[in-house]
Amino acid sequence: MRQLFLSFLLVGTLTAGAQSTTASQVARISTDDAVERPLFKTFPGEIPYRIPAIAVNRRGELIAVSDYRPCGGDIGFGKVDLRYRISDNNGATWSREYVLAEGDGVKGSKTCGYGDAAIAADRGSDEAVVVCVTGNTVYGSGSTTRKNPNRVAVLHSTDGGHHWGRPVDITEQIYALFDQSRLGPVDALFFGSGRICQSRLIRVGHYYRLYAALCARPGGNRVVYSDDLGRTWQALGDIHTSPAPNGDEPKVEELPNGDVLLSSRVSGGRLFNIFHYLSERNATGAWEQQPVLSQKENGGIKALQNSTNGEILLVDARDNATHRPVRLALQSVPLGPGRANVGIYYKALPTNKRRAPEWEHYTAKDFATGWGGPLKVTTLGSAYSTMVQQTDGRIAFFYEEETYGKGACYTNMYVPLTLERITDGKFSALRTQLPPKAKRR
Repeated sequence: MRQLFLSFLLVGTLTAGAQSTTASQVARISTDDAVERPLFKTFPGEIPYRIPAIAVNRRGELIAVSDYRPCGGDIGFGKVDLRYRISDNNGATWSREYVLAEGDGVKGSKTCGYGDAAIAADRGSDEAVVVCVTGNTVYGSGSTTRKNPNRVAVLHSTDGGHHWGRPVDITEQIYALFDQSRLGPVDALFFGSGRICQSRLIRVGHYYRLYAALCARPGGNRVVYSDDLGRTWQALGDIHTSPAPNGDEPKVEELPNGDVLLSSRVSGGRLFNIFHYLSERNATGAWEQQPVLSQKENGGIKALQNSTNGEILLVDARDNATHRPVRLALQSVPLGPGRANVGIYYKALPTNKRRAPEWEHYTAKDFATGWGGPLKVTTLGSAYSTMVQQTDGRIAFFYEEETYGKGACYTNMYVPLTLERITDGKFSALRTQLPPKAKRR
């Protein structure tokens, strides 16, 4: 990937013997001057990092979170901690590494480890929330049951993610939501890691609504929402059905009309479904009967020979051909073959207006088709990814990479990408101020 950035900058500086540089290319380079940064490094034979999560608080600071795995494996196998770093200048420099939650490493302990973080920073205050797995049970193990479940913890910050309170165990609150489901009680679940979605449209009391998707067994994906910034959660939709019975690790995003989009990991690409609201305040509505397998659709998302967690993100953008504002969808996956070549697809939605007639008959099949790209971000072995939009309009892309050698799984890499780069110049951010000067640390 380092070659990608170096080549781009070299091409942009050529004035003779090659294509001349246009004014728009110069502007694009000037607003894309930060390069990738390995925020959490994994070297061969050393304790690994994994599972990127990222948020931007209302001050514009980036909060990057990662598993640190002394046990060497996934959360549930032993001691795992959550670590984080903060940038206050759009990723130009980063703080040192801090401990967000530390596992005690005691076999059988409910606090043995903390991992697989999902994060959101409140758009209306300095609060932030992390939901994670805790304990010493393994999601896929036969010994992990409703009576001995994968546990769930929540942590809160009141200063934009700089300091965090102690983990609060909310396991029973979450599992109890589905105990009466005709699909049967859930034996194991976890919140899809990366980014928790916060509504831009629906506010109940002090907070805008949060949405999170659950990887669960048996029965498949579930989606939950919170109107108190993650302190309590409710099921979104009928508990007797799953929006993606065969879905794996899922993410959610809010469509411009307020409906909720599910994007779920599946072999070869993504499963999509949409929850159509009847009443936003009462959180009533329904999922479409069947999720749509995007890779089977015309212009769908393809992840060749892999099934891997990715991110779905909607951002405001400008169509550079028409100069009109649009709502742009971004979906990241390893392009493959296998867990390699992480990239980003893009797609402009039919309208960015909330009450537009285009939404009356909009379906998951519509969303699953007609994607552009993808941009290949790295040529190395690479896996999970997540992203948010920075205050300067760039996309803070945070992903796993075998940066320091094949099998060194994984270094969590940060790279800021302009929408022009992701979309080959077709779209640009509505906010394009230059990143602030890097501050000394």
